[in-house]
Amino acid sequence: MSTPSSSSSSSSSSSSPPTLMVYGSYGFVGNLVAQEVLDRNHNHNRGRGRDREIDMVLAGRDREQLTAQVDELGVPGRVFHLGDPDLIDEALTDDVDCVLNCAGPFSNTAAPLVEGCIRTGTDYVDITGEIPVIEGIGERDSDATDAGVTLLPAAAFSAVAMDCLAAHLSDRLPNADSLELGVDSLRPPSIGTVRTVIEGIEDGGAVYRDGRLEYVPAAWRTREIDFGRGTRSAATMPMGDVSTAHYTTGIPNVSVYAIAPPPARLALKSHRYLAPLLGSTPVQKGLKRLSGLVREGPASWSRKRGSAYLWGEARADGSNGERVVSRLLTPDVYVVTVDAAVATAERVLDGDTEDGFQTPAGAFGPEFVLDLKGVEGFFDESTPDSDSRTVDVPS
Repeated sequence: MSTPSSSSSSSSSSSSPPTLMVYGSYGFVGNLVAQEVLDRNHNHNRGRGRDREIDMVLAGRDREQLTAQVDELGVPGRVFHLGDPDLIDEALTDDVDCVLNCAGPFSNTAAPLVEGCIRTGTDYVDITGEIPVIEGIGERDSDATDAGVTLLPAAAFSAVAMDCLAAHLSDRLPNADSLELGVDSLRPPSIGTVRTVIEGIEDGGAVYRDGRLEYVPAAWRTREIDFGRGTRSAATMPMGDVSTAHYTTGIPNVSVYAIAPPPARLALKSHRYLAPLLGSTPVQKGLKRLSGLVREGPASWSRKRGSAYLWGEARADGSNGERVVSRLLTPDVYVVTVDAAVATAERVLDGDTEDGFQTPAGAFGPEFVLDLKGVEGFFDESTPDSDSRTVDVPS
């Protein structure tokens, strides 16, 4: 265990492995990410998988939790909070090539880490699904470009899968001027996800309309969608894919849906009246305390068997009224998140991205999702055969 001041010498030379810092490594997803990095290093040493090993540094602000993880995994760790820019710079300078931020709510953690990465010339990746965070990182595009730094947020489910689906639809219909995306996956959230939702509870919904981000009421629109296993009720949701899909494709009108049975739709529509109360400081504090009662995350057997159905529709409102529909079937959302986050960090460390603000499919193309385990291909104007596939996940 170390503090920022005890950073070792640079590992960014061509003869040394690149160094990845996983911030928030002791959270549910962060711990899965750290285990995945170690597993891939192990496979590399056995002549399988990636071409080179990656040095990893675990990081976060909670000394007790980080110490326990460092002892368990046998890799170095650094304790630092994000309120002091000098501490951040010390933690990143010299030997960290890329930060993978797994610490939500990202509305609290992304900005200080992004600023630190720009100051120290360190690439940045995160797994946010928060629209304001993605938009805020996008505003630092020119600063990141000048600093020679890649900023790539939303390297997780559903942004990676949905962003690649959006890019695929845009390739199929290059003149599209509207894009609607959706996901069908019932997955209990982790503590971090619940806290992120609470943090943004006042925001309601969001869409891109005529090239501009607009905040709209929760469940602003509803429709019946066949995600791939029959038609289900869905409602618009303020998912980060609203932003990433717009930036990746340039399509001016973007909405994102998720399954919403009638009770869920009623609750979402009630949000527009309850949001001021739910967003008040005392209620927020109470909700965050209650979030501690949420289970830390799904068990390995559940992640192994889980699946998600994604749907997308692109339209061109010209005289022909062209329309194309494509679908994806992926493994469990947490499996995709871990796989996509580590794969993204690997590609950034390999120099496969341009400097500045990037989106997953914007950086790597629509086929990126097909490189993730358990994803077999796009279903154009058709539906997946079944969801019986399983993937190996750590216990």
